Amino acid sequence: MNVAIPTMVNEFDTTVTVIQGAVSLYSLVIAALILPAGTLPSRYSTRRVLTVALIVYAGGTLVAAISWNTAILYTGWSLIQGGAAAVLFPLTFTVLTISYEDDDRAKAFGLLAGVHGVGSTLGPIIGGALTTYASWRWGFSLQILGTGVILCFVRYVTPDPLSESRSSLDTGGMALSIVGATSLVAGFLLSGKYGWLIERRPFVVGEVQFNPFGTSPAIWFLGVGLLAFAAFVQYERRIERAGKSPLVPLHVLTNRPFVAGVVTYNIRSIVSAGFMFIFPVYLQAVLGYTAFETGLALLPYSVASILFATITTGWRKHVSPKTLVQIGIVCMGAGLLALYEQTGPGQTIGSMLVPVALYGAGVGFVVAQIGNMTMSAVSTANSPEASGVLNVSSSIGFAMGTAVVGSFFLGQFYGGVVDRVLRVEHVSVSTAQRNDLVIALEDAAETATEATQQQFLNQLTPTQRQLLEGVFEAAMFDAQRATLLLLVLIVLLLLIASTFLPRQIPETDERTDHPEPSQESPRETSETAVKD
Repeated sequence: MNVAIPTMVNEFDTTVTVIQGAVSLYSLVIAALILPAGTLPSRYSTRRVLTVALIVYAGGTLVAAISWNTAILYTGWSLIQGGAAAVLFPLTFTVLTISYEDDDRAKAFGLLAGVHGVGSTLGPIIGGALTTYASWRWGFSLQILGTGVILCFVRYVTPDPLSESRSSLDTGGMALSIVGATSLVAGFLLSGKYGWLIERRPFVVGEVQFNPFGTSPAIWFLGVGLLAFAAFVQYERRIERAGKSPLVPLHVLTNRPFVAGVVTYNIRSIVSAGFMFIFPVYLQAVLGYTAFETGLALLPYSVASILFATITTGWRKHVSPKTLVQIGIVCMGAGLLALYEQTGPGQTIGSMLVPVALYGAGVGFVVAQIGNMTMSAVSTANSPEASGVLNVSSSIGFAMGTAVVGSFFLGQFYGGVVDRVLRVEHVSVSTAQRNDLVIALEDAAETATEATQQQFLNQLTPTQRQLLEGVFEAAMFDAQRATLLLLVLIVLLLLIASTFLPRQIPETDERTDHPEPSQESPRETSETAVKD
């Protein structure tokens, strides 16, 4: 739906900020609810949880599709759909974990990763086509059809909860996890616009400004989030010592192979979010590609990622899964460096084929192993809680990637435009004045519609228009190169994090944590799931 934002702005007669707010709120709702939602299969029928979540998701989709103002859009898209998605994301990992073992589980996670890669590419193409030739509302309506198809397959999911005894609800842990996840994601989302530490612009909610001591609101949200998660760990330890059921058992949070997998998964999410933010913007804003052509340029990524995500799952018999992950990380870095090297006016879809495919192959290598490695590090009985933690980490990673990489990219671009215009005009300004000009340009670009942009261009002489086009193009090339190098540095961090992964995936009876006696054993649960 991101490709439909300009159209939705015009239809609702609002600003880009308001529509992007719906996207941000959607992310916040998911991050806030994933951890408590991940425990539902331990308390209720897995099949029933999946069915209800899908029906609620379809309801939210319908509300968004018929929305007549932004308040209804927020309700359907951000709140209802976001809440249902928070249940569906971890539930997907849980269902695969309890339904398969060993090589079959690795293949299942590989297929899931490949399907995700294809979806992330086809989504903008389908959304762009529907928005261009029909209406953005069909983008939501089509999801209802997809949900109906999924409901036909729910009967293959086990009807049993993963625990024979229903434990009491850990309301304190739930509240702390919601505050922690929401605050962290909000902090990262706000950092790009309002700054990380010192305020870049006033942060106003209603008529109240919140910039204590001249600081950005982002640092306060991030601080609250970190404190909430620290309190969460302490609270869960107290609950467990008291003999009660914590939201997440401490042996899951202290399981070293699992934590190493979560951290690696988180950093991989940062890279993926950053790449999927800058690459389409670059293709459309500089190279002039349409949404369809952008999808074609990303097709090698999708094909390579699903291919290597599926065919490399059996390679762990001959090569350590940790080595396969690290090979993938090296491929990701090599693909990004190749894109950096060829960034320029002569870049074409054909010339990008190999670098984009190499990056996609690297992603395929990583995701084929990392999901299985991480989830296999804990017992099947604890897979719902582990899945919730893994998905919270992924949500925070995607928020970080969008905020860090996205704000760096836009900052480099807007700063480059201002610097070049000042150079042409032979004007010298102070650093503070330059920053004010960059912020003013950001605000102008964010609120301008296509019509107002065209109106502005029509007021310029051909020479001025040509000058501005050259300035924008050169600034975008520089911003793309700088951001690709930043992604390479994050990939190096990913490589370092991967050194803490175990060399082999532990067998079921070798895992470092154990289910409670009242819960089904992993094999019994798996056999029940397959039988059903």
